[in-house]
Amino acid sequence: MSKKQRSNPTNLQVLFEDNHLIIINKRPGDIVQGDKTGDTPLSEVVKEYLKVKYQKPGNVYLGVVHRLDRPTSGIVLFARTSKALPRLNKLFAEKEAEKTYWAIVKNINKEEDTLIHWLKRNPKQNKSYAHINEVPDSKKAILGYRTLKKLDRYFLLEIDLKTGRHHQIRSQLAAIGSPIKGDLKYGFDRSNSDASIHLHARKLHFVHPVKKEPLTIIAPPPKDPIWDACS
Repeated sequence: MSKKQRSNPTNLQVLFEDNHLIIINKRPGDIVQGDKTGDTPLSEVVKEYLKVKYQKPGNVYLGVVHRLDRPTSGIVLFARTSKALPRLNKLFAEKEAEKTYWAIVKNINKEEDTLIHWLKRNPKQNKSYAHINEVPDSKKAILGYRTLKKLDRYFLLEIDLKTGRHHQIRSQLAAIGSPIKGDLKYGFDRSNSDASIHLHARKLHFVHPVKKEPLTIIAPPPKDPIWDACS
């Protein structure tokens, strides 16, 4: 996927939009915020989309609430106003946003389980290591998963994230011998052809920061034979 394609706002899949926030279904390979690669980030694409759609002169405000790893897909929430951003930040910080993910793995020992690890991040490797017991500079990580479907060679897991740590799902699943399909960094045996991994931010449930109404967003996974088999 070229930079030109990434920077085209017509390629955006908008899941929800109002005056206060906008929710996008991120494609694998897109970055949420700018980094050292210099690739056009999703935040800039969304700004351009809003600028064109609403014919806004000058700069468009957009607040980044959370991120997804570059090779993953799914729900990304942005604030459209400076009023909504701190409220959304507080909502995420206080774990009042319920996040559900889908993951495709090759092996699974239990059909469902709750995983508790202590994650220690290695910034040089951009990787987190999962430990059974607390180690210096580690953070507690909790997730629950259940098997939704058994495919020919893989399993579809639904994951409820209880804490939000760096590479949490990837490292915790790898620690139990269930690395995510395509995730070479965490022990899967081969990469996906597009450098994606089969991890998808499927559902987000929270109370709207301004309207105070419950909001549930569901994102369809990317189109490929494995994800298609999950439907």
